[in-house]
This record gives sequence, structure tokens and C-alpha cells, in this order.
Amino acid sequence: MSRSFYSERLLAPLTVPYRQPAPDPWSHAEKRLRRKIDLYTVPCVLILYLFCFIDRTNIGKQCATGQPRGRPLEGNDFNMILTVFYVSYALFEIPATLLCKIMGPGWFIPFTTLLFGVATVGTAFVQTKGQMIACRFLLGIFEAGILPGIAYYLSRWYRRAELTFRIGMYMVMASLAGAFGGLLASGILSLDRFGSLKAWRMIFGIEGVITIGLALNCLAALTDRPETARWLTEDEKTLAVERVKSERLVQDEVLDKMNRTKLKNGILNPITISTAFIFLLSNIVVLGISFFLPTIIRTIYLDWPRVQQQLLTVPPYIVASFCFLTVSWMATYYNTRQIFLFFSGPLMMVGYAMLLGITNANARYAAIFLTASCAFFAGSLSNAQVSANTVSDTAHGIAIGTNSFSGYLGGLIPTWTYLPWDGPMYPIGNGLNLAISITSLVFLWWMKWDNNRRDAKSISERQSELAGISQEQIGNLEWKHPDFRWKP
Repeated sequence: MSRSFYSERLLAPLTVPYRQPAPDPWSHAEKRLRRKIDLYTVPCVLILYLFCFIDRTNIGKQCATGQPRGRPLEGNDFNMILTVFYVSYALFEIPATLLCKIMGPGWFIPFTTLLFGVATVGTAFVQTKGQMIACRFLLGIFEAGILPGIAYYLSRWYRRAELTFRIGMYMVMASLAGAFGGLLASGILSLDRFGSLKAWRMIFGIEGVITIGLALNCLAALTDRPETARWLTEDEKTLAVERVKSERLVQDEVLDKMNRTKLKNGILNPITISTAFIFLLSNIVVLGISFFLPTIIRTIYLDWPRVQQQLLTVPPYIVASFCFLTVSWMATYYNTRQIFLFFSGPLMMVGYAMLLGITNANARYAAIFLTASCAFFAGSLSNAQVSANTVSDTAHGIAIGTNSFSGYLGGLIPTWTYLPWDGPMYPIGNGLNLAISITSLVFLWWMKWDNNRRDAKSISERQSELAGISQEQIGNLEWKHPDFRWKP
């Protein structure tokens, strides 16, 4: 990886008195180590998250071909099936994150992938709507820990400044799953049968079996932490630990002991709360697009054949994926995330305005590209942001879990609300995007103000704040530590 990939300030020397000296990020040894970590950790989580989303969204194929007994879904049946997934997903997001911390992500991620693969296979055999709802509820439980679990897993390997692009690389699988999942489903439906399964049941059966196979493979391939990596030399293990440890304030170990104080400080961290709020709002837009994009396109190209309308849903996902990775790379390059969150809101508002004020079909279709491209990257930026502004391993995990929990609460809203429904003025969509920008700007200003306030304190004042406090209590301070600085 060339030095030009990063800005000069990306991995600049630490400006606050950390306990351990930071390794030189531009040394040949660390660049070689970074390439190794990229090779052995990222591809595995990419493919797992891809099939996580494919298994989650394949319900649309079943909806298109009818109820388990051959009847079409009636009334709010589809909305109910969508909703029950997000209810269980949101309820178990934080408990799953805590379990990931206890088990270790190298064990937890393959294990929970195995379980949601089994739930997907089970869906192929349902006979009633109630059984379908039960399978979707279980799928939500088993998938709840994947998003925060992978982000937490990567935080064990990478510096905070390196995380944004890596998180973006696996989260882009969510948008690519729309295109790849459709192609996979088309190939599966060309088969006559898969065992005793036919038609839409083959989609659940085959995709579930693939997921189970990937989980078993990653159980052997996914390394839990640097100290246990068989593909690292002893010197590389030491360097991998030290470069993460150098960004901790007072801890001697990268993997700290979980306690209630660290959990509370991770959840109540001001940046965790504000970023989770932004993720909730942006996810309403993202999942509204994901659920109803075919319907939106049908309103634009009313006279086009249904097959061509379906094909038009693919390009916005492709462009959104490209923008997703580009923004994640830029956030890594400049080592900042908040400003990109700020600009996403106005650009999405422009997309809504184009849908409102333009009658030309092609221009309205272009507006979908703009809205989708800006909406999708909030997920990677928000998880990287909460990770960059927490200190301990425990706080990383619970903050990412809280952020993901909030985001998927937003998933409940578009299952019952069709955002283009609030036209022609789109007050809901524009209000959400305006709130994203205002929240981002306010907390960008607050982080800079609070950093200046902390910098203004003398060394003696900082030391006096720690006087009479035990080492364990100092380790629990997290963002309240006088030497902590926010990273916008």
C-alpha cells in the first residue's frame, strides 16, 4: 500500500500522552503487516456480509411468487413479514454485541452465520404464513450481531483512522446484494428442482446451504485476534497488538475486562448518541429505497415492460456502491467522517427536489441515483465514527452495537411508510435529511469546541483531575479522561 493512499495527517503522531509509544505507520514492517491483515481478514467478512443481506432480502422473491400454499400475499402480510424481522433484529442487536465480546468475534461471527443459514433453509419448508413469520423472527435474532460484530472485529486489527474504508468495503455488500442476489435467484429458478424443493423454495434452500458452507469455512479461517493468528510471525503479532494499543489511553491490554461503567460510557458517549440518531434517520431513506425501488421506477416508466422496469433497479445500486467506496476512501484519506455525514443530507434533498419539480422521466430516474448514492454511505461512516471516538475494546463493541440498534429501528419505519407517498412536497424525506445535516454540523462544532477546551487546560490541571483515582477507575473514564480528544 503506497504512502499516497493516505494523507500526511491520517496516521500522524499522537498529540496526547498515550501510555504506549505509537509504532511508525509508514515503516516497511507495518505496511507489510497491514497488507497481510487486509488479505486474511477482509475477504472473509465481505462474503459473509454479502450472504447475510442476500438471505435477508430474498423474501421479495417469495412475495413475487405467492404464499407458501400458493395464495398471493394479502393486505399487510408482506409488511408484517418485513416488520417482524426488524423487531427481533433491533431487540437483539445489543445483546448480540455483548455476546460477541464474550465469545470473541472470530467464533461468534461464523457461529451466528451458521444459525441464520439454518433459518434460511428452514424458510424453504414453511407451509403457513405464521411459520414464515416465525422463521423471519429467528433470522432477525441470528443476523442481529453481524453488522456490529464485523465492525468490532475489524477494530481489533486496525487503527481508528484505517477503519472507515475497511468498514465501507464490507458494508458495500449490502447494496451489491441487490444486484448479485437477483442474478443468483434467476439462476436458481432456472433449475427444475433442488431435492424436494421447487420454485421459490429453491432460493431459500440453496442460498441457505451456501451460507452454512461459508460459515463452516470461516470457522476455521477467521482469526479471533492478532495474538492467535497463525499467519503472523511473532514480531508481526507484537506489532499488530502495539499499534492498536498505542491508541488506548491507559490500558496495558488490548482486550479489556468488560464492566458496567465502560458499557455505560460507551452507550452515553455524546458522539455515539448523535451518530446513532443520524444513522436512524439515514436508514429510513436507505431501507425505503431498498424495499420500494421497483415501485418508484414503475411510477416513472409506467408504459415500460415489467422486465425492463426490474432491470432499471440494478444501475442505482451499482452507482451507489461506487460512491459508497469512494466516500469511505476519502474519509480515510482525510481522517474525518463528520463533514461527509453533513453533506449527505443536502444532496439527498436535491434528489427529492428533482423528483418533485421535474416531469422528465429520465431526469427523475437520475434523481434516484443521487438520493441512493448519498444515503448508503452513512452506515460505514457512522460505525467508523463511534469506533474512532471510543477508547476501550468494550466501549468499541457497545458503541457500535448501539449505533446499529438505532439504525435498524429506522428499518421499522419504511416497512409501513412509503416515502414517495408524502409527495408532492416530500416533507418527511426532506425533514429527515435536514435533521441529518443539522445534527452533523452541531456535533462537528461541539467536538472542535470541546477539544479546544481540553487543550486549554494545563498539565497540572489534567493531573489534578486524576488525583486520588485508582488505575482501574482511570481506565473506566473513557471519553471523560482529560487526555482524550474527539476525532471528527
